[in-house]
Amino acid sequence: MTSPPATSERQRDADRTKAEILEVAQREFARYGYAGARVDEIAARMRTTKRMIYYYFGSKERLYVAVLEKAYAEVREVERTVDVEHLAPVEAIRTLAELTFDHHDAHREFIQLVAIENIHQAEHIRKSEVLGNLGTPVLDLISRILDAGQESGDFVTEADAIDVHMMISAFCFFRVANQHTFGALFGRDMTAAEHRARQRRMVGEMVVGYLCGRGAAPNAPGPA
Repeated sequence: MTSPPATSERQRDADRTKAEILEVAQREFARYGYAGARVDEIAARMRTTKRMIYYYFGSKERLYVAVLEKAYAEVREVERTVDVEHLAPVEAIRTLAELTFDHHDAHREFIQLVAIENIHQAEHIRKSEVLGNLGTPVLDLISRILDAGQESGDFVTEADAIDVHMMISAFCFFRVANQHTFGALFGRDMTAAEHRARQRRMVGEMVVGYLCGRGAAPNAPGPA
């Protein structure tokens, strides 16, 4: 049995090094933001050199964009693996909301990166062809659930997939992104373990209640 070519081994080493740089850089950018993060510090944590990082990524900005691409790609991969289509529409949308809650809770650095990029008005995301072509599988999934719910009569509210996605994301995002200011103002750590199960139920019931027309104003017009 022959050993693999030296070029293949070098490629594996390069891929491994790039992945390790991205892991360290993600933590650094999430903690200090784009402006505050230092490539020298990333290099020091990697026990490598700034020159090596620039060899692989070219510049601080391109490294930051690569971190965003990695973070969003991981989210999209999770969305592709969500299996709710065997469920009835009400249970499907509730489960999707709860799984989104789980993901945001478990990937808090992603929340920080999104908040930072919003400060920059998505300047760096707009420069990424990868992110522009990544697509949003979750919107297709939500659309199918909404169509099924309308057809079955479970959902009485006409809803747009992007609006429903925003509704779910807003709750899940806020509890992580605003945990410090909310805690200082109201004396509650929204991410504390004792609140998690209740909040997870809340986001699912909130979306189901909206789509099923529960709690609608008495004079609100129904579907045409």
